[in-house]
This record gives sequence, C-alpha cells and structure tokens, in this order.
Amino acid sequence: MSKRVGIREVAAAAGVSVTTVSHSLSGGGQLSDATRERVKSVAEGLNYTPNRLASGLRSKRSQIIGFISDEISTTPYAGRVLLGAQEAAAANDQVLMIVNTSRDDRLESRGIDALLQHSVDGIIYARMYHQAVKLPEALTGVPIVLLDAYSDRADLSSVVPDEEGAARTAMEHLIAAGHRRIGYLGNIDDIPATHGRLAGYKAVLAENGIAFDATLVTATESTTGVGREAAGQLLALTDRPTALFCFNDRMAMGAYQAAQLAGLSIPDDLSIVSIDNFELVADALLPGLTSIALPHYEMGRWAVERLAAELAGDGDSEPQQIQMPCPLVLRQSVGPPPR
Repeated sequence: MSKRVGIREVAAAAGVSVTTVSHSLSGGGQLSDATRERVKSVAEGLNYTPNRLASGLRSKRSQIIGFISDEISTTPYAGRVLLGAQEAAAANDQVLMIVNTSRDDRLESRGIDALLQHSVDGIIYARMYHQAVKLPEALTGVPIVLLDAYSDRADLSSVVPDEEGAARTAMEHLIAAGHRRIGYLGNIDDIPATHGRLAGYKAVLAENGIAFDATLVTATESTTGVGREAAGQLLALTDRPTALFCFNDRMAMGAYQAAQLAGLSIPDDLSIVSIDNFELVADALLPGLTSIALPHYEMGRWAVERLAAELAGDGDSEPQQIQMPCPLVLRQSVGPPPR
C-alpha cells in the first residue's frame, strides 16, 4: 500500500508552512487568494485528504450526523428525504450515518448505541409520516432535530409539512378553476395530516362563501381500493361533485378508477387534485394528476442545516418549529366544471 499523504508533505511540496496549508484548506487565516489556490492545487495533485480523526480530536467533533428513522428508509419518499439530508451534510463536510428501525424498539436501541459509540455530533430523528414522538431516554443530552415529527419539548427543533396549507392550495386551485361543489376523500386515522387537511378544506370553502356539505366528505382508509369505493359513492349522488380533493395520490388513483366506471372523463366531467406528488402515480395516471408535493427533500435538507447551526452556536441557533410549505405541481387533471 502507498503511504498516505499528510499535511506536512503538502506543505513541503507547496513551499509553505503546515499552518498555511491548514488555513488554506479550511478557509481560515489571512492569506492571499493566490496562496490558497496554489496550496489547494498541490493538495489535489498529491491526492491529499484530511485526517478526520485528528481533526475531530482537535475540534471535539466527529463530523458524523446520525439519522434515525422508523420506516422512512424503505418508503417511496425516502430517496428525496435522504438526498436532501446528505447534500446538506456534504456541504458542511459531514457524513450521514443512517439507522432504519422498522418500528422495532430493540433495533432502535441498538442503532442508538451504535451511533453514540461513533461519537456522532447530533441526530436527525425522523418518521415516515407527520406524527408526535417521544424520544428514547438514551438520547438525553444529545443534540437532536426532529424530521416529519414533533414533540411537546420546546427545546427541540422540528420540521413538518404544512398540512392545512397543502389542503388550502389544493382547494384554492379547484375554486380558481370555477368549482364550487367539491368532494373530499379524507383519511380516518388520528394523525395531524387528517385533521390539518380537513381543516384546510373547510377553511377555503368558508372563505369563498361555500357552505360545508357533510355529504361530500368521506373518511376512510387512504388506499386505492377504498378510495375507489369512496369516490364511487360521491359520484353516485344526484347532485354529484364536479371536483374531488383527495387525501393522497393512492386515493386519487382510486378516484380515477371510479370516474372511469361511472363513464366520466377527467378533467372534462370531473377534476381531481391530491396531496403527495408521488411521481410513480401522479405521472403514470392519464391524464397526469395535479398534486401538492410534500417537501421531502426540503425537510431533509433543513433538518441537517438546522442541526449544524445549533452545533455551531450560530446567531439563529435557537430551536425552531417549522411547517414547511407544500408546492402545487400542475398536470392535466383539473379543468372548468362541466356545464
């Protein structure tokens, strides 16, 4: 094996001191741009990489961020969450160490032990969907940011989707297209998304002078098959809705099927908007499904950046509880109401 190039070899090759090399590569010190560039060029030419162990001992930081999740690493949305987190970590010269617990307390305990043994600087504690969490006692005293989760602890930063805002965006888009009789395929689970999205639906109706009609609202499991049944019930009404707002893309897929069974064309006879923007569904449906995107990438990135700020003790390092905006992704499933 070839000998690892150290900082002293870089200094000798560049004709500068070890301190100058350190400052050049870290961005510190009072050095000219020409000196910094020359040192960086020499370091690259020698394939020099910093000794993270030595750097960690000096800074008392490992530059490792732990990422604990229940199922997020095995869901369709995991890629975007992890990409955002990893890119933020890389930008801060950090490494992400991921533990997926599969909702098994024993796996979580072992994973936490492993992360702590690696002296992680802090932990992103993530959940598959927006929910309340109670942190394990083993994490007491560890810097933590919650991702797609929240706690009653005011000393913890957290980021979740703006559930009510997402529903508002969906409803406002339908109303702007001219719809006033809008059905809602809702979820039955007692989770923040269920309550927030129904609240957004009702709020936009009220703000536009449209009376809430309970016969246009269903509360069921949020699956394709059940969504098809729920949509079929609404489309069988004598005064059927001209548009449907769906809790998620799977229910929207069921609504597409119900529309086809009822002989209705989308969007000529029925408009549909959903929440998720799960591209394997939204792009695959014909016509394409207009959907509100859950900000998976943005939440992953924000969580790591927030943890880095708190570790650094920056001026904005006070804990923050953020509701992340959810953007509208336009496709072809919305049109004006039929005459």
